[in-house]
Amino acid sequence: MDRPHVRPLFEPSPCDIDSQEAPITSLRSSHIGGAAEVWTPIVRCRAPFPIELFETAVEQLVHHPEYNSSLILRSEILSDVQCVQSPPGFLESRDRDSVFKQTELCSFDGYRSSRMMHRRLLPRRPGRDRSLEQTCVLYTAITQDLGSVLSLLVLTPFLREGEMLPYYHPAVKRLACPCSPSTPASVPLQPQPPDPNSRLYRTCLSLLDAVHRYGWGALTHYRKRVHHDCLIPREEYQDLYLVLRERYKYLVDMWKEATDPVKHVFEDIGIATFLILLWKATYGCSGRVPTHDSVADAPWRNWPRPPGGFLDLGCGNGLLTHILVSEGYTGHGIDVRARQSWSHYPDTTKKALHVFSLDPTCYIDGDCMITTATKEEYLKPDVFLIGNHADELTPWVSVLATLCDAGGYLSIPCCAWGFDERFTRTSSLPFSSTLSSLAPVIGQEDPDINDVTFIESLNLGAEGSHKSQYSAYRIWLAQLSLRMGWKVECEVLRIPSTRNWGLVGRERLYHDDSGDVEVYKHRAREIIVEVVRRGVFKTRKPEGRAGGH
Repeated sequence: MDRPHVRPLFEPSPCDIDSQEAPITSLRSSHIGGAAEVWTPIVRCRAPFPIELFETAVEQLVHHPEYNSSLILRSEILSDVQCVQSPPGFLESRDRDSVFKQTELCSFDGYRSSRMMHRRLLPRRPGRDRSLEQTCVLYTAITQDLGSVLSLLVLTPFLREGEMLPYYHPAVKRLACPCSPSTPASVPLQPQPPDPNSRLYRTCLSLLDAVHRYGWGALTHYRKRVHHDCLIPREEYQDLYLVLRERYKYLVDMWKEATDPVKHVFEDIGIATFLILLWKATYGCSGRVPTHDSVADAPWRNWPRPPGGFLDLGCGNGLLTHILVSEGYTGHGIDVRARQSWSHYPDTTKKALHVFSLDPTCYIDGDCMITTATKEEYLKPDVFLIGNHADELTPWVSVLATLCDAGGYLSIPCCAWGFDERFTRTSSLPFSSTLSSLAPVIGQEDPDINDVTFIESLNLGAEGSHKSQYSAYRIWLAQLSLRMGWKVECEVLRIPSTRNWGLVGRERLYHDDSGDVEVYKHRAREIIVEVVRRGVFKTRKPEGRAGGH
């Protein structure tokens, strides 16, 4: 039988006692030292997957609660054990070293416990909500029709004396999600099913919808189109982001630009978080590690960083530069005009922001060498280049990084620009720039850069075919980076922007003492020579009163 390609509609129905649908069999449970618990059915739906995939579906529910609640940051699995039950009502881990060797559990007629996951739910706003620990127990049903099949998940929060449930958890003792012909999602000790408009009903509805989706995904072998946290672990990123968000969220109320403050403030906090952790992982003991008198509230101030500092190309409102400088990182931000925000930053940030019209085509003279003044001022060896939605400068990031012996770069492309005009695709050269004459220069003769495996490694996501304008542009940028001698790494950043794909260069494809370095620099110079020969390139002119700089 052919499987459908489209997920069946999620058609839930409240478990009304007056419903004309198939009769509902409510759960009944007991536990050591307590009376029998009668469960109240809440909502149900038809499962679009066989019962054998139930465990796969609810595993996703346990591991990713943040998909169902914007108030939850993530869950941390503290233990995950297969188990036997002896005596009834207690779970004994096969792992004798587990802290939770015995945990009080429910006992259900017709079920036996088979697996327990102990997790901690972490809130997205720790200043408002507290964390919560839960047991997530999977039960196997013993039936004449199905034999032994895992088909029940029970979630039980841990509450110490005097503690209240956090807002993101419904005010119930336990939650259950069964998978059977007639048993719906339930909660215990509710005399009547809640109103469909109630928060409890909506919570159960969301959980049921998640199991419906995850089970369908398991049936159809769903594969994520985009993978996050490829370079930096999610836990490290989220923990540091929460700290930096608290330090800089006040800027939303002090925003001086006409743009959306919420988007820009939290986006740049996210990028700064990523960069700080990327530098820590990249430079290790090789980076300059400053010593500060007090780092108790900011341990990253003693973390490694780029030996040559950072250079934020087209820094715009200067917020990213401000955050990095404020956290003890040395660097500069340059743009063709000063923004209104610049004058409101502290002096340390003002000194790091510069009005400067960057013209890559002027960075070679007759001997094809980067001009000394620019090299000493901004493009120093070991500098880390940042191209955050840098528009026309985006394709130049990897080129300049090669020419100045940069310590690495991060490019987050937005508008698609070639070297001297807008980037467009052509049917004959789908992954080259609008400069058709540059196709041989940027490496069309290198078989690796058009390899399917290479393109798949770019984590482009979206439509999957990689035929859109933006996908083609990102592939071209990655090809160019490879051609400039950089190992290509990609990350889909956790920032509030649809343009959140980042291209990272932090490892060269050659050794510093090899002769290959000149090969890659020669390729970069060839691009500049060809752009100058075409005579189309124009530097962006400063706007308004900044035009006289």
